[in-house]
Order: sequence, then structure tokens, then C-alpha cells
Amino acid sequence: MTRPYKDLNSHLRETFGCRVQKITVDAGFSCPNRDGTLSSGGCIYCNVRGSGTGAHQKGLSLTEQIEAGKAAMSRRYKAKKFIVYFQAYTNTYGPLDHLKRLYDEALGVSDVVGLSIGTRPDCVDGPVLDLLEEYAKEHLIWIEYGLQSAHDETLQRINRGHDAACFARAVKASRNRGIRICAHVILGLPGESPEQIKETARFIGDLGIDGVKLHLLYVVRGTVLEDLYKRGEYRPLTQTEYVDRVCDFIGELPEEMIIQRLTGDPHKEELVSPEWSLRKRETLQQIADVLKSRDIWQGKFRQKN
Repeated sequence: MTRPYKDLNSHLRETFGCRVQKITVDAGFSCPNRDGTLSSGGCIYCNVRGSGTGAHQKGLSLTEQIEAGKAAMSRRYKAKKFIVYFQAYTNTYGPLDHLKRLYDEALGVSDVVGLSIGTRPDCVDGPVLDLLEEYAKEHLIWIEYGLQSAHDETLQRINRGHDAACFARAVKASRNRGIRICAHVILGLPGESPEQIKETARFIGDLGIDGVKLHLLYVVRGTVLEDLYKRGEYRPLTQTEYVDRVCDFIGELPEEMIIQRLTGDPHKEELVSPEWSLRKRETLQQIADVLKSRDIWQGKFRQKN
């Protein structure tokens, strides 16, 4: 590896022989943790946009979103192939025929080589996985499960609505189908220690999943977390704290796991705190510098376990 960790862009270039970019789409899904099935409040950090772009509410069709994304990514990155990322809310939460129509539409756009589907581990079943398995015979299919933490007390604290065992069951059900499995993990969750964060890294490493996305817990307007922050009951990580935790996390991961993301992208107009989370390039450079200065590479600490 040219970097001390296995990054997604390099992996995709090796696989397809060109620059491949993700195009984020909003397909108008809901979430059982917001529509009343589990809860009506959602996770404490999630607002009404559900990490989405709001494109669906603006009336943009899936194909229109993809074509706009292709044009932008071609200009910015000279990308030639694309993966459609169903991001907003829970993108397996709906009737199977509805899911199939959306996935078929996305894969029908020229130069789209795969899908990346963000969902919850309690929102997949056999028929959905069977459908994704069929797609995986000819396309690159990632299913991205929101874990956030391997600690049930943390999951309860953030009103996640499932436990770590639910995630493990979803991973097991998704195996041996040609589907790539990615875990989402949030660093800086209320009450979590640095050691607990490393335990989450070991947990996903032991499950043998294919990839991971790391996110900073930042405070967004219109969330329960904003109320906690304003009452002084939650303090976001400093940039230095976050960088250190990311580097420790990387050291605990298996060398073959693909690290898809090292930090998130808050919407500036929604962000309450921390302000430094908007300086993504600076944070990534600090992560690179600390990995080098501490001589950390992916899998370094895992070898000692």
C-alpha cells in the first residue's frame, strides 16, 4: 500500500482501471426509527433530512440526480465510471418491487458499475439480500450497515433502536452472496471512551466485513443532540482527539479491510459544532501526519491481539 491503510479510491482504480466516483442520491426512503415503527424521534444526531441531499423533495428523479452527479464528478475528478450511493435514511426499507424499480433504474444509467446501499441491520431480510445477490453477479454491490458502536449501552443512549447482535446477524445473512459489506462507525458518541472505540474496531474486524466508514459525531440543528449540546450535556471531540481516535482505529483493523471514509461532510448551514469539522482536508492531512509520526499502519495493533 502507498498509504498506511487500504483506501477505497485506490481499490476501485485497481478493480476498474479508471477513476470511479460515488454519486449520492436521495430516493425518498423513510426510516423505522422515525416513522413510528421503532420510534418517531430517530437517532439523537439525525435531523429531518436523514443525511440526505433533499433532492427527492425538490422533485428530482433518480436518473436526473445520477446524470447531474456524473457531470459534476466527470468535471471535478475526471471519473469515467460511477457507483450510485443510496444514502438518505434507510434504503432497503420498502416493498421489494419498489426497491427493485429504483435499483434497476440506477443500474440502467450508462457508466454506472454498481450500487452502494445505506441501510440499517434490522431492515434487511432474505428477499432483499436475494435481490442484491442477483445484482452482484454482474455489478459491484455494497451494502452499508449503520452500526455506529459495538456497545449496546451506547446504542441505547443514542436511540439507535437495535443492538450490536442485530448487526452481527445482518452481516452473517449477507455473507457468501457476492455482496460487499461495509460498517458505519461514529467516533465521539456520548459516554464512549477511547478504549471502547478501539473495541468497536476489533468487533467489526472479527466479523470479517469488507469495509468501514468512519464519521465524526458533529452537532446538527434540529436534533436531540443539539439540545444536549446547548445544555452542556455533550461536548464534541476536538480535532486532535478525533485524529488520535481515527489513527488508533486504523491500527486495530484487518489489513484487507477497505477504509471508505475517515471523516464526514457536514452541511455548513446545518452545523452547530464543532466548526473544525468543515475543514476536511486539514483533518485528513493531520490523520496522515499522525499515522506517520506514530508509525501506525492498518493492522499494526491487531497483530498483537
